[in-house]
Amino acid sequence: MASVGATPGRTPQGPGPGEASTNFPCPAPVPGPGEAEEEEEEEPAEIHLCVLWNSGYLGIAYYDTSDSTIHFMPDAPDHESLKLLQRVLDEIDPQSVVTSAKQDENMTRFLGKLASQEHREPKRPEIIFLPSVDFGLEISKQRLLSGNYSFIPDSMTATEKILFLSSIIPFDCLLTVRALGGLLKFLARRRIGVELEDCNVSVPILGFKKFVLTHLVSIDQDTYSVLQIFKSESHPSVYKVASGLKEGLSLFGSLPTPLPTGILNRCRCKWGEKLLRLWFTRPTQDLGELNSRLDVIQFFLLPQNLDMAQMLHRLLGHIKNVPLILKRMKLSHTKVSDWQVLYKTVYSALGLRDACRSLPQSIQLFRDIAQEFSDDLHHIASLIGKVVDFEGSLAENRFIVLPNIDPEIDEKKRRLMGLPSFLTEVAQKELENLDSRIPSCSVIYIPLIGFLLSIPRLPSMVETSDFEIEGLDFMFLSEEKLHYRSARTKELDALLGDLHCDIRDQETLLMHQLQCQVLARAAVLTRVLDLASRLDVLLALASAARDYGYSRPRYSPRLLGVRIQNGRHPLMELCARTFVPNSAECGGDKGRVKVITGPNSSGKSIYLKQVGLITFMALVGSFVPAEEAEIGAVDAIFTRIHSCESISLGLSTFMIDLNQVAKAVNNATEQSLVLIDEFGKGTNTVDGLALLAAVIRHWLALGPTCPHVFVATNFLSLVQLQLLPQGPLVQYLTMETCEDGNDLVFFYQVCEGVASASHASHTAAQAGLPDKLIARGKEVSDFIRSGKPIQPVKELLKEKQMEKTMGSRGRSGLPLVQAPYTVLLLPLETSHQDPGARSFFLWLQRMQALEREQDALWQGLELLEHSQAWYEGRLREAQQQQLRLGALGENFLTDSHSEPGSPQLAQIQKVNICLQNLIQGKFSPHPLNKDSSCATQDWKGRPRKQNLWQQQELTRQQKGVIRPKGEMAQPGYPEGRVGPTRV
Repeated sequence: MASVGATPGRTPQGPGPGEASTNFPCPAPVPGPGEAEEEEEEEPAEIHLCVLWNSGYLGIAYYDTSDSTIHFMPDAPDHESLKLLQRVLDEIDPQSVVTSAKQDENMTRFLGKLASQEHREPKRPEIIFLPSVDFGLEISKQRLLSGNYSFIPDSMTATEKILFLSSIIPFDCLLTVRALGGLLKFLARRRIGVELEDCNVSVPILGFKKFVLTHLVSIDQDTYSVLQIFKSESHPSVYKVASGLKEGLSLFGSLPTPLPTGILNRCRCKWGEKLLRLWFTRPTQDLGELNSRLDVIQFFLLPQNLDMAQMLHRLLGHIKNVPLILKRMKLSHTKVSDWQVLYKTVYSALGLRDACRSLPQSIQLFRDIAQEFSDDLHHIASLIGKVVDFEGSLAENRFIVLPNIDPEIDEKKRRLMGLPSFLTEVAQKELENLDSRIPSCSVIYIPLIGFLLSIPRLPSMVETSDFEIEGLDFMFLSEEKLHYRSARTKELDALLGDLHCDIRDQETLLMHQLQCQVLARAAVLTRVLDLASRLDVLLALASAARDYGYSRPRYSPRLLGVRIQNGRHPLMELCARTFVPNSAECGGDKGRVKVITGPNSSGKSIYLKQVGLITFMALVGSFVPAEEAEIGAVDAIFTRIHSCESISLGLSTFMIDLNQVAKAVNNATEQSLVLIDEFGKGTNTVDGLALLAAVIRHWLALGPTCPHVFVATNFLSLVQLQLLPQGPLVQYLTMETCEDGNDLVFFYQVCEGVASASHASHTAAQAGLPDKLIARGKEVSDFIRSGKPIQPVKELLKEKQMEKTMGSRGRSGLPLVQAPYTVLLLPLETSHQDPGARSFFLWLQRMQALEREQDALWQGLELLEHSQAWYEGRLREAQQQQLRLGALGENFLTDSHSEPGSPQLAQIQKVNICLQNLIQGKFSPHPLNKDSSCATQDWKGRPRKQNLWQQQELTRQQKGVIRPKGEMAQPGYPEGRVGPTRV
């Protein structure tokens, strides 16, 4: 016999509102499987933005599906270029942008440009136009006032509801009201988040929140990337393909160690991490807000408050995703684990309240938590703790109430639990009335079906007609057992009913009533999340400041710039064994432009990033890695440090650099901080140097309104050529180094002055380049510095030419061979007193000129492989002329009646014999030595290459005729001979 029942469970007890916070225990329920899977089941958040622009003012509202909240910005003035709107888009990255079909020309142009950004990362938003009537002022007010909001109690009258909403929504901001009305229309039409629900289920809206962008410091995405404030990396897990990214080594992300915490992101709850990211994307100039954050951090850094900070940190670990739970309650999709998570969150919030009541109330955050964590939290916790049976709910995976909540449910559960023994008695009475052939029977209860009489199947029961028994109604056959309805089972159905389903229906009704009680107090839960996440962020920043030795910055509105004493790079000091701190000062009218020179790898880029990061950390309300830091009025941080290359951008590296510098030139003010590193290196040296000098001179021309600029460069000519005007606005800094023999020692210390050299060879040696390459680089550098022409490496050049010459072939298939006339003739030391010597030396000079031309052409072949055909043609022409001059030289000596055994004539004939052998195809695969008929080394012992002979000359030589072009045979000479020729 079977029965269905529920085992009473214990009520998890949390602390009462009056208990001491120091003895606050962790909530009793242990997280179940559903809670562990909650984060993975959550869908990615979507943001839908509605915007209106009219008469120079902007109205913005957007809906965030992650917390089901509508955020709005009161009417704010904006320029015709809509820079404020662009900043909002960059920050929230909406899925869609909703606006009126009737728009101003400027807005139309802006939206058209936004829609055409095909390479926008991660994805361009969808532009949606609604009729202008949907943005009417009166109809928008009606939508706002008639909405079904869970945070407004049902007991409120219409007038009270209007007054309540008026305290949240600024109805005097007409553009904002119209944007809110258009957003509500879009949500109702698209049914965001409730696409699969019934049509009577509306989009859940759990609250309205105001956001402002005043007093914010402008920082673009390139700056966030190059300063490593955020750094996204591909996730190594194949199960994270949905997100695909994880936070790498950055100011926000994780350490390069297996530690579970990040550098600044040590938040214990998800919403604390989300708020920290929001603070990072919204650095502010609001001194009141910044000092309130620093006050909390400084309080927790006191040694006597360490235990309190650790206790609060543990409690914050139980603050879970309350907006997601409220959204599920609104849609009646609440899970069993949601009640447990909400219970732990509320009791942890009560523990935070009790703890903050014992802390100094002079700190605004402690005072807000002590006052705004009202008794509604205790009411919610008491309701959940008294009603929900956590153990039974987790066991049966459904909502189950505790005993003594509803007497009717308790009575039905008692009956359900007593059914086994009761049904056994009923079965015994039924067996007495059955046929004697039936050995046994049982009475069972099946939910949704009721009570049935079950008897075993007899061997004689073969056909369906055999199942009929008088007085019983056959129902079905299952597992060789026949199930019937008898008079007693029908009486039990009428008396007891469907107990299991009745119990579930009544418990579901109680769950709905409990949900209504919680949703009626959703406002306090939302406020709890806001304050708890703020406390979580400040505790995380205090923990980082304690571990890394950060100090509190000071804010001086009258100071234009920053002053840092012994600052450190927050990331580099964790990765390097030792770190040398450096100071920086850029306040006042002196030294607004700092030009930093120094050897490669001396720390210039780290210094620039260090200044930017310390300034940024101070503007988000964090302690900074420096002994002292005074931050003035800074309205923006611009950088050109590293090129964020991407194929999707469709831009060259230098164009990306130019875009970054152009952004700084066009937008930087006297309160802006500009960091430029190695600008101009992506193009020609002269052009890059000229651009860098022009940009700096542009800022210097602004005088007192010049921004605070830090420029790191290896263009020493910028100083040596005095390309910048002299004056107090420019200050030259360098990284201190010392040469120890052939070694260069880096001190990584900033000092005034200008570097004398970049010492690139030392960096190249550290990188592992071969010594020969480094030596050659230094030699070329010396040539350029002294203004001398660069001399090629003759030995290497000749060796490569010989290797290529003997193995390469021209278009005609003949090897490229160079005939060394001057190599053979120069060692003869022919006297200028010999007859015809002047003509002979003129001929020799012409021969040398041709050989020099061939050398140049050979070098051209080495450097311009794609133009090889052109060079080969020119080389063949020069060789052909050389052959003709050789013939003229032999004729000249013969006709001048030189002695047959003269060394000049013998040498020329030897060369011509060698050339004839070459023409006839007797090419040697090896270079000719000194003993051969045609030597292969010049008078300096350098190897020379061999010539390629044209097929036409080969034919003419075979005929025994050597006749230069345009030369006729002289009378009196045999055919094939020519007369004396003057050279």
